[in-house]
Amino acid sequence: MGGSWCHRERLSLYLVLGLLLPGWGSTFTIKCTKFGQHGVYPTLLDSVFDRKAFRPTANFSIPILINISFTLSAILGVNEQLQLLSSFLWLEMVWDNPFIRWNPEECANITKISVGTENLWLPNIFITEFMDVDKTPKGLKAYISNEGRITYKKPMKVVSICNLDVFYFPFDQQNCTLTFSSLLHTVDYMLLGMEKEVWEMAQTSRDIVQTRGEWELLGIYKATSKMSVGTSQYDQILFYVAIRRRPSLYVINLLVPSGFLVAIDALSFYIPAENESRAPFKMTLLLGYNVFLLMMNDLLPTSGTPLISVYFALCLSLMVVSLLETIFITHLLHLATTQPPPMPWWLHSLLLHCTSLRKWCPTAPQKGNKDVGLTLAHLSAVKEPVELAGKVPGPRKAELNEFPGSTRARQEDGAQKQHLVSLWVQFSHTMDALLFRLYLLFLAISVVTVVILWNT
Repeated sequence: MGGSWCHRERLSLYLVLGLLLPGWGSTFTIKCTKFGQHGVYPTLLDSVFDRKAFRPTANFSIPILINISFTLSAILGVNEQLQLLSSFLWLEMVWDNPFIRWNPEECANITKISVGTENLWLPNIFITEFMDVDKTPKGLKAYISNEGRITYKKPMKVVSICNLDVFYFPFDQQNCTLTFSSLLHTVDYMLLGMEKEVWEMAQTSRDIVQTRGEWELLGIYKATSKMSVGTSQYDQILFYVAIRRRPSLYVINLLVPSGFLVAIDALSFYIPAENESRAPFKMTLLLGYNVFLLMMNDLLPTSGTPLISVYFALCLSLMVVSLLETIFITHLLHLATTQPPPMPWWLHSLLLHCTSLRKWCPTAPQKGNKDVGLTLAHLSAVKEPVELAGKVPGPRKAELNEFPGSTRARQEDGAQKQHLVSLWVQFSHTMDALLFRLYLLFLAISVVTVVILWNT
């Protein structure tokens, strides 16, 4: 039994003799029965392997066909700043050597042998987008069939240029290219073909991809073209590798906290405008949002202007506008309660109209300021505020001069001032509610627009 095993091993070694030794225009068929039990002479093998410097073809006017395919086994990373894609793939190249033939029936049914690649002619196929040193390990093997078909597979870590578009980050999809071409042999000497269908390559790659990181493989697509350099043409196959970013990391760490802060800022409008803690609360939110953006800056792309940056700028602008609105309303309330100016007649008429049509007019979001609002009958019974503030009847003035301690006069003056204060307070609350509605409208439009853009 051991002798039979040794015999099969010798036969595998003998099959290498299918290479043509003395000539170029004919093939050589191995006859396994001609070899003795002492094996093949080492010098004869050396003569066979010396032919690796020449392109294996019986007619040099006919180009050799190299069929290629690859399996993408890992997406190692994407560098947005340098516009680079790092991946790991297995490249397979298949071609025919017309000088290798044997009959499996005469050679113990052996149909395939393995030979060190250092002893064979290898096609010089390059990836045009490759941006690193080829670190393919040495000492790889190639398989040779009994019909002279050579299959060579090699692992490659590919760092390639990729035109990245980060506008839709973190919901972006990238389409990177891998162009396989020979930079030494023109179309007169080498043609490229497909060993596998492109859908089969994509399906195999999706099944065996080993990384479950930031990127996932969507598909692989193919295009063929010729590359012209001067008067020479080179055959090439262009593969499009479509990948998509997994957005869960960025949604949890960027979009959700930002949404919470903006929602809290919107709800802060329900803090009464008279409350002194409303403005400090909004300033604290604004400061916290800036700190959040500084901490999460490392997660954002360093090149280009992604849509998420526009979204963050809109949120920051809304929070600043919200703070300015609070400062404006606080100033109005302070002015109304200390030195209320005369209210213009058109503003007084607009306030009366809004009060009469309350169901169509924005109402204040505060719930605890019912005592400062004026009813329609109360406001209608009051004279124009300009007249109340700017004119005092002559007899009344004489009466005040004649009776400086009159309680009734002081009460009427106080009531008139109180009416004016109430009008300005009512106007401040109406403006607060109106600006709050405009804030919500602009916020909703901005969020819907950004979401629609991300979905496209």
